[in-house]
Amino acid sequence: MKAIALILAPLEYSGQAGRADAEERGLSKPTIYSIAQRCGVSAATVSRVFNRPELVSPRVREQVTAVARELGYLPNPAARGLVTGRAETIGLIVSDITNPFFPLLVRSIQRTAERMGSSVMLVDAEESAAAEVRHVARLRGRVDGVIVASPRSSSAALREAAKGLPCVLLNRPLRDLSSVLCDNTSALFEAGEHLHKHGHRSFALLAGPSASWAAARRSQAIRGWARGRGVELTELGPFRATFKGGRQAGAALLETAATAAFAFDDLTACGVLAELAGRGVAVPGDRSVVGCDDVLLARTVTPSLTTVTAPMDDLGAIAVQVLTRQIEAPGGAPEHHRLPGVFVARDSTGPRSTS
Repeated sequence: MKAIALILAPLEYSGQAGRADAEERGLSKPTIYSIAQRCGVSAATVSRVFNRPELVSPRVREQVTAVARELGYLPNPAARGLVTGRAETIGLIVSDITNPFFPLLVRSIQRTAERMGSSVMLVDAEESAAAEVRHVARLRGRVDGVIVASPRSSSAALREAAKGLPCVLLNRPLRDLSSVLCDNTSALFEAGEHLHKHGHRSFALLAGPSASWAAARRSQAIRGWARGRGVELTELGPFRATFKGGRQAGAALLETAATAAFAFDDLTACGVLAELAGRGVAVPGDRSVVGCDDVLLARTVTPSLTTVTAPMDDLGAIAVQVLTRQIEAPGGAPEHHRLPGVFVARDSTGPRSTS
């Protein structure tokens, strides 16, 4: 408690009453001393309200927090960390920040972390498995835990990197590490049925990065649907999950007889649309294209992209909540959450023109 008092107290005043009087006269920002004086409690009690609320009665907690709001007091995270032994920060490692899938996810994670009293330290691994492992090691000791989104590292490397550190994986399942996944299997089956009803019988699978669990899972779902339907499926790739990778996928698509294509994600699909448009191929008249994730780009591109919506807000929020539980109760059993994607039909799919 003494350490917190020293950090939060203005140095030019000595004693609780002197500090509080100065704050009341508007000479400094509100601190635990001004709140304590207004509430008739000790500064230590105010500190406990913000750092160890379970040690304070509900009546006192409500009184202190009400006065804190009135005075505009904001707890100092660094000072709070001296009591809790935590950095009050979580790490977030994403595989490629330039992919439009990630900004929405980052925003959800940041908002949830803020509500739970933590900041977020964001790191871009730039599609490098080695960089992911290196960044986890560098964050150790600087954050309370880490979320690794769409990791490319091997299972063994992830386990070793996360050893002893609270960790949650997004879109990658590992039995002994907590995970939050978006499972698009049912939605991709629905996408296949949508295309089949429009008369398509020959399909292309434009596979995503070989190290991506999501790419493998999506490919598996599409293969399963095609087998069940008895339709022709040509597999192409893998392609990088970039606009350029999508253009390469579009060029490869035109070398096949497929009239409809499943792209790994929306960014890839937009590259496909650009390549087809550049070659004078009409969408959906000559080819139909399906993406995945439903990022903003999917709704603004022309034609608007048929895709699968990922529950970004829920993915980010649950990941933070799971990580927070791990931080607060180390050694607990890993949690695994699986959320479904939702199929959304737009203008990039339809019947193939017979003219």
